[in-house]
Amino acid sequence: MAIDKDLILVRIQELAAANGGKPPGRERFATETGISDSTWRGRYWITWSEAVAEAGFAPNVMNIQKLDDDSLLRELALVTRRLGRFPTDAHLRMERRNNPDFPSEKVFANRLGKKANQVARLRAFTQSIDGFADVLEILVHEQVADQKLSDTTSDDTHGYVYMIRSGKYYKVGFASHVGRREYEIGLQLPERVELIHSFATDDPAGIERYWHQRFRDRRRNGEWFLLSAADIAAFKRRRKFM
Repeated sequence: MAIDKDLILVRIQELAAANGGKPPGRERFATETGISDSTWRGRYWITWSEAVAEAGFAPNVMNIQKLDDDSLLRELALVTRRLGRFPTDAHLRMERRNNPDFPSEKVFANRLGKKANQVARLRAFTQSIDGFADVLEILVHEQVADQKLSDTTSDDTHGYVYMIRSGKYYKVGFASHVGRREYEIGLQLPERVELIHSFATDDPAGIERYWHQRFRDRRRNGEWFLLSAADIAAFKRRRKFM
């Protein structure tokens, strides 16, 4: 059953009223209302800007001058969620063809850097705000081939993420040599240090941040956590994906 055009206009107006008079973007409208693009595109309007204009608002024109980095990252997160993977330039070009309000792939590259930088920044973004845990999970598995972060040295791009135990507390960290790091930590602590698990990764800092975020409610001091058996088992299972 087709959704009435007037209903869509009313929902745009309602969301705008709840957002200080600013009309919703296409992605937010679909998320908030459950009304997909296919409901209106080609039936009532060609672009979302036309729908917003008919609802009585000036369209949200997304361009390099008006969008801050967090807004760009939010758009990138929404596309990643829909695709189930980090988008390629081809995905971004297709998104822009379908929605002229969407930033071009050049905007993302100019503002956020190459793909490796974009993935890293999007990981940090999804860790810092609520509502994007599913996107973070996608990014944890993302592999960036033949690229290094432009602001990261080669020593940071490969290494190990580890979990060690001292008494009843657990530490999650990363290092280039796990055995040496275990020895160094052991020298600083009165209780014996035990290595629980470690795995190799090409993004040790990013994976460490993921686990710190996941265990944030169990943090006791610095990188030390009071973990359950289920938490430890989950960390061990992740070796297949990271």
